[in-house]
Amino acid sequence: MNSIWELETFYRKRNITIIGAGFSGLWTAISIKEKHPDKSVLIIERNTIPLGASTRNAGFACFGSLTEVIADAEKMGWDKTLELVKMRFDGLQKIQKYFSNNDIDFELNGGYEILNTEEPLCSIETVNEKLKPITTLAKTYSLQQEKIQQFGLGKSKFLIENPCEGSLHSGKLLQKLLEKCYELKVDFLWGTEVVNVLELPDEVEIYLSEELSVQADQLIYCTNAFSSKFLKEEIIPARGQILLTEPIEGLKLNGTFHYDEGFYYFRNLGNRVLLGGGRNQDFKTEETTAFETTAFLQQHLERFLKEVVLPDQEFKIALRWSGIMAMGSEKTPIVKPLSEKQFCAVRLSGMGVALAPKIGEMAAEMI
Repeated sequence: MNSIWELETFYRKRNITIIGAGFSGLWTAISIKEKHPDKSVLIIERNTIPLGASTRNAGFACFGSLTEVIADAEKMGWDKTLELVKMRFDGLQKIQKYFSNNDIDFELNGGYEILNTEEPLCSIETVNEKLKPITTLAKTYSLQQEKIQQFGLGKSKFLIENPCEGSLHSGKLLQKLLEKCYELKVDFLWGTEVVNVLELPDEVEIYLSEELSVQADQLIYCTNAFSSKFLKEEIIPARGQILLTEPIEGLKLNGTFHYDEGFYYFRNLGNRVLLGGGRNQDFKTEETTAFETTAFLQQHLERFLKEVVLPDQEFKIALRWSGIMAMGSEKTPIVKPLSEKQFCAVRLSGMGVALAPKIGEMAAEMI
């Protein structure tokens, strides 16, 4: 049984309760408090720190490689693709507006894509023209063959540059978002599992156990890949596996790099190579919410590291980890009301860093 002190403080009723303290949950809370400063906001997070993909990604500040944009346009059409690219681009601009580069280790060193076929180059002018109103650049993507040797990628055929992309420290970004939430008087319940939700005529009852619940006028699910417990939306969990090398003397990489429609991604992190991806080699196994690495995919990433990223160089692996993304049949996020009192902002398709700032604004508009 809880005390009166607990019930009237930590477990008191709020105007808005958010489930999930990842990027989307934190940006949603910030957007709501900035729009409605008098509303009380509580975030419930089942882990001791934000988890999912927010603290377990590669730290890319990107909005889509050339081949990814081409593939999305073929699948979703140009209208939806450009809307999504604009959301990502604007989200990255918002991050830079809120936090200094030093705060979050933001580096605008450009994004690059390795190509070994000429076919995407035939579409580069079309894509640049489509993206011009978003990036304001005549050439968002350009061929930069001289940088292949500069970056030590001698076995790659073509290299495409995007000067609008960069990298950041995901952990530091989350810490800064948390600081902003505390500044705005957002409350948190950490290490707290939501076991059930019941919508009543006047409020939403959020059960933390059989005996303990908190009430809210409105509830927002920012649970991304872990939403199946609460939502019936089409959300497919997608595990992204990552490895990090020991420091490599004379490492030439500078910027963020993509390969194969963004299924592979790597960067220089303190003269160490951070490499992730490859789930297209084993889609079914990687449709999981289990935070594990597999021997098959880790060995595949090591081969990719040896053949593409660090040809003819020795390296040692220092760390391996995984994060869980949320995918669907298309990449458009799901931000919508579920009822008069419940809403969701989920399925960020592996672009949570860039999308979450705008997702938060959209969620705040629904309240």
